[in-house]
Amino acid sequence: MLSKLVAHLHDPPTLRLNTKVKELKALGRPVIHLGSGEPFTPTPPGAITACEELLEHGEVHYTATRGIPELLDAIVRETKIHHGIDITHKNLLVCPGAKNAIVNLFAAIFNHHDEVLIPAPYWVSYPDITRLVGARPVTVPPLRGTFYPDIDALHRAITPQTRGIIVNSPNNPSGAVFPDELLRELVVFAERNDLFLILDDIYHQQIFDDRRQASIFGFTAKPLERSKLVVINGVSKTYGMTGFRIGWLIANSEVSSGASKIAAQTVSCASHLTQLGALGALTGDQAPVTDLRLTLERNRDTLLAELGALSELTLIPPEGTFYAFPDFSAYNESSAQLAEYLLEQALVVTVPGREFGMEGHLRLSFCGDRDELIEGIRRIRWALDPAAPRERECGTEVLRKT
Repeated sequence: MLSKLVAHLHDPPTLRLNTKVKELKALGRPVIHLGSGEPFTPTPPGAITACEELLEHGEVHYTATRGIPELLDAIVRETKIHHGIDITHKNLLVCPGAKNAIVNLFAAIFNHHDEVLIPAPYWVSYPDITRLVGARPVTVPPLRGTFYPDIDALHRAITPQTRGIIVNSPNNPSGAVFPDELLRELVVFAERNDLFLILDDIYHQQIFDDRRQASIFGFTAKPLERSKLVVINGVSKTYGMTGFRIGWLIANSEVSSGASKIAAQTVSCASHLTQLGALGALTGDQAPVTDLRLTLERNRDTLLAELGALSELTLIPPEGTFYAFPDFSAYNESSAQLAEYLLEQALVVTVPGREFGMEGHLRLSFCGDRDELIEGIRRIRWALDPAAPRERECGTEVLRKT
């Protein structure tokens, strides 16, 4: 009944887990969600005010497919601040979320049977988005002992069908932030092989320890109009506005216009209401952005301290985002089995590493409440320690290892 395309697509595991958590909480179970992909922070006041003002006028309509001019102006300014380049509205496309921006982009630049290099660990949706447009995902293992792309391995993965590479830094699921020299090597690699280089920059404001990530545009001599560099961004992570579904792409005008054609025939435009919300966030008080980053950094430190008690665990400390990606293979080589065990025995939700292209790992999120984070890690330690008591009290419920 369904198409062959659908048969090759998967439900995003993080969305499945969100549903599972809600079901368990509705039953009164003391579940702890360490698989979340959204920061639990209030919507910025500027975003709320902008939406309220539009609703008071009662005029919510279609907008231009690229986005409302005021939001495009704000993104132009944001791009100048964070990437140091001057762009125009023609270089932009506002979409219902960064994920949709990637879909529109891929549909515009890749043909059937083209190949897209996807260095692991990668965001779970990259392979399926590639399949969605008829292209072929080619996953490439990271440099040994790191979460960084292996340039030599990327060279070996190239075929006559290779058309692009997508990377995510700061990285989901690992929290790795690519060094400047690696970003330069990626730009050189892409340009020498005439490939699109897509940087998913959605976590660019969540980098710890007073670091900053260099802009990929700083490593090319080509003007944007002659470049195959593309940046994806949005308001979901920086401002905790995941439900507003506003993201955008920055590219040369030919690419952005092509992606705009795809958007016009699928979603028409992003919501007028939530575009104004995004505008309110970008132009309003930026103190919540700093506050969120500092909170996440403290949570990162808490997580590292709590995980330190697991002697068999291997962990590269995250440098950004709100995820850690420990190697639990000493406890169970199957990340799916281990995640299921921790959910059943400890009522802790984690995301299996195989979903991100690296078996044996689990993605742990530290964007929620600090006390819940501590309790969640301690439950994991209890569940994995054969010498721990068989029972553990969790609120009104007693957990029992089987």
